Amino acid sequence: MKLPNYYEDPNTLHVGTCENRSYYIPYGQDLNSHATLLSGDWRFGYYPYPEAVPADFINPDFDDSSMDTIPVPSCWQCHGYDYHQYTNVNYPIPFDPPYVPKENASGAYRTTFTLSAEAAKQRNFLYFEGVDSCFYVWVNGKFVGYSQVSHSSSEFEISSFVNEGTNTLAVLVLKWCDGTYLEDQDKLRMSGIFRDVLLLTRPKSFVRDYTVRTFLKDGGAGVVRVSVEADGEISPVLTLCDADKNPVGEAVLADGVYEFTVLNAKLWTAETPYLYTLTISTADEVITQAVGIREVYIKDGVVYVNGQNLKFRGTNRHDSDPVTGYTISKEQAIRDLTLMKQFNFNAIRTSHYPNAPWFTELCDRYGFYVIAESDIEMHGYLSTYHSDRENTLGLLDEGGVFTEAVLDRVQRNVIRDKNHPSVLIWSLGNEAGFGYAYQNAGRWTKEYDPTRLTHYESSTWDHSNRFDKSMLDLYSRMYATTEEVDSYFAEEGPKKPFIQCEFVHAMGNGPGDIEDYYQQIMKYDGFCGGFVWEWCDHAVNQGIAENGKTMYGYGGDFGEYPHDGNFCMDGLVYPDRTPHTGVYEWKNVVRPVRARLVDAHKVTLALKNMLDFTDMADAITLSYECKADGELLCSGEIAVPSTAPHTESEVTIPVTLPKTAADCYLKLTYLTKTAHELVPAGHEVGFDQFLLSGSAVRRLNTVTDEATAPTVTEGDRFLTVSGEEFTYQYDTFTGIFSSLERGGETISMDYSIFRAPTDNDRNIREEWERANYHHSQTRTYTTEYAIDGQTVQITSTVNLCAVTVQSIMKFTVIWTIDGAGTITCKIDAKRNTDMPYLPRFGVELTLPKSWQQVSYLGYGPQECYIDKHHLAWFDAFESTVEDMHEDYIKPQENGNHYHCRKASVGNGTNGVTAYAATSFDFSVSNYSDYELAVKKHNYELEESDFVTMHLDYKNSGVGSNSCGPQLLPQYQMNDKEFEWEYQLKF
Repeated sequence: MKLPNYYEDPNTLHVGTCENRSYYIPYGQDLNSHATLLSGDWRFGYYPYPEAVPADFINPDFDDSSMDTIPVPSCWQCHGYDYHQYTNVNYPIPFDPPYVPKENASGAYRTTFTLSAEAAKQRNFLYFEGVDSCFYVWVNGKFVGYSQVSHSSSEFEISSFVNEGTNTLAVLVLKWCDGTYLEDQDKLRMSGIFRDVLLLTRPKSFVRDYTVRTFLKDGGAGVVRVSVEADGEISPVLTLCDADKNPVGEAVLADGVYEFTVLNAKLWTAETPYLYTLTISTADEVITQAVGIREVYIKDGVVYVNGQNLKFRGTNRHDSDPVTGYTISKEQAIRDLTLMKQFNFNAIRTSHYPNAPWFTELCDRYGFYVIAESDIEMHGYLSTYHSDRENTLGLLDEGGVFTEAVLDRVQRNVIRDKNHPSVLIWSLGNEAGFGYAYQNAGRWTKEYDPTRLTHYESSTWDHSNRFDKSMLDLYSRMYATTEEVDSYFAEEGPKKPFIQCEFVHAMGNGPGDIEDYYQQIMKYDGFCGGFVWEWCDHAVNQGIAENGKTMYGYGGDFGEYPHDGNFCMDGLVYPDRTPHTGVYEWKNVVRPVRARLVDAHKVTLALKNMLDFTDMADAITLSYECKADGELLCSGEIAVPSTAPHTESEVTIPVTLPKTAADCYLKLTYLTKTAHELVPAGHEVGFDQFLLSGSAVRRLNTVTDEATAPTVTEGDRFLTVSGEEFTYQYDTFTGIFSSLERGGETISMDYSIFRAPTDNDRNIREEWERANYHHSQTRTYTTEYAIDGQTVQITSTVNLCAVTVQSIMKFTVIWTIDGAGTITCKIDAKRNTDMPYLPRFGVELTLPKSWQQVSYLGYGPQECYIDKHHLAWFDAFESTVEDMHEDYIKPQENGNHYHCRKASVGNGTNGVTAYAATSFDFSVSNYSDYELAVKKHNYELEESDFVTMHLDYKNSGVGSNSCGPQLLPQYQMNDKEFEWEYQLKF
């Protein structure tokens, strides 16, 4: 089929399309919809390039009975056509803008619709909500038009093309077009008519578009200003009703603008999403629009909403599903929003394109602040030869080829969603550099809508400051380090509000630095918040494996090139929306109440209301429990005092502290007081825990009973330490017990610094591998032993090393074994600081497979790390080895428990218990570290015939360095010198 080559012409973005308008669906005066949903099963033909498409497929009499069928909306890759591809920065096509490959996969769609005689006399429009990447449209064999911009709406008037009765609609979709260079988002690449298609039948004259803006007056009044644009002669009637459908105020028409004044207005916020209803009526049609009265502005470098300093606790969100791809239903979106609300999010950035056109309606209703982002990303330039972020990122923007396209995409984003109170910020796009095109688009945005804020992170890469950025209201960064944040606010002079549009990269086991950033967000008034990258893992459901696990595919699993592996598995929730542990960490870090201990003896605490608009007493109920080493002392509920946003009130908890050395912890749990549409009453929104009393260091007794001291037999390499019920083999070459046999079962031990790299270890992993940490070993310099009363004491000086590299660590280890077989270990170590910090340092025990019962006194029940433990609390927990595993889709280090005093693994008859003088990190798994390190997918994992138990002096934090900054020094196993003491009882 020969097509006009619009798809490689940057000067031809749309042909035959209507002027942009806000998203709405009109109704008749009888309240019957004037929209017919054309979605459903369409005829479909897949072709390798446009020229292969039959030229007559557009004709009404074309015999399409042999064509396949495909659901519309859908992505054709999800139905067996073409192939899936995941790429982040790399363009999936040769870099030759505006040209695309000749072999350009094409989807030919056909369907029919019926018009009554009356409808055929009206004006009729086709409304496409989203098509990737571009498409041509024919009705009854006649060419209607062409459009591109995948995630924006395109509308065509087809009044002159239709007739009474059956009409044929043909659409040809191309996989690639010149717009592909502007749609290089970090996501799986899919194609097709992936959003709904509507047929709108409208009267000869109608409301074409309208704009709603709201303002606040002194004294609590709100102003709703509505401008209406007509197509033809109409006399619209406007009414505004409150949530109870009562009319409020009167519309006053002045200079073509309708204005309502609402006395004692109820204001819209994410916490209180109160909506009025605007109705625009004509003789033939009714349009309704939810209206939230609110105002956003900046004063002295601080963002305010309705006069209150505001913090965005946000996440980045794609339209994404492992089965339906880009095609998202309202039910799927509400599932996301429900989880977000329950995990304490108040804001969403629509990365990196407008989400479904009704998505902002849901945000209005349920209460989320939105950064509405234009459908632009051009960072593929960074993969071209001799490119770099500083010098070439913005060249596509500066060159003038896509100047019109950039403006078009920004305009389509802004105009579509302009009437939604949830949208506080317009984003010009993502990672495309900053040049003339963005100057132009930014100026248009501020002129068109001065009532909202503007944002564009990539402007920070204009290092020469050649371009004007005055139209950008926010200073936006991605993954700025905590030091960079401090430096920004330390600089003198006026500043724009600081925002992290992406931070705390949530890939795999992480993120681990949420609390550190949140402390800064609360410290600086001008730091208005951040948006986690990102909400969900992106994958393709490829069926069920023999072991019952879902086989999720990511980059490289589809035979595609190029691809970026599992970098799309970077969300806070799994593809099926099961929460990762990282989202629990987020939830508790951003909890709506934060307590601080004022007086440990009197158990007095100050409760700070972290909400922005709600009195704490109206939002929260509080329960408490106090435990000593996991044993309950007392529990109850306490009244929450009235506390205005951002202020504190004190409470005293009725606790009598024990007179023991046990760790006595008080836990406060915060619950929702009333129900929200997405959150039930009594839902836990966070907790605090405080150590009221206890000893930092506990004495570990080296003699546990009156048994006779063990005997020692010397061999050429091993010392055999024997008692009535045990035989231990100590390896004098390695400085550790090679086997511990008792009751017919055997345990082995080894020193351990390796861990199966997490996704967030992806950068430091290279240093670890250069240092050969994954091939580490120990050798002793000296070993001595002595029998002292009832114990045997073995002392070794040990070098922890690896082939080809220098010493990693040297230490002295003293092992004390009593007659019952209890082992006490003391280590005094000095690390070689020329080497990179360690993944971990501790001992690895190989236990019998039957030992599946677990208990521990430490932080749990979720996995937790030194920088990711705010989701957990100190308590006594019981579990199983299977349940201690966090099943990341790409296997990696998981299941650690931070700050443990005690941990036991056994089968009810036999087992081992570890105790700490201070504390240790603890994990246990049915999978070896090697298995977790080498397997690419969780469904490929094979259980070991043993259980692996780790006891660590320290396990390094997980951070967010898969894309974010390096792990903070305080969370690295980077100690120059340290002492550690622990004990094993059997």
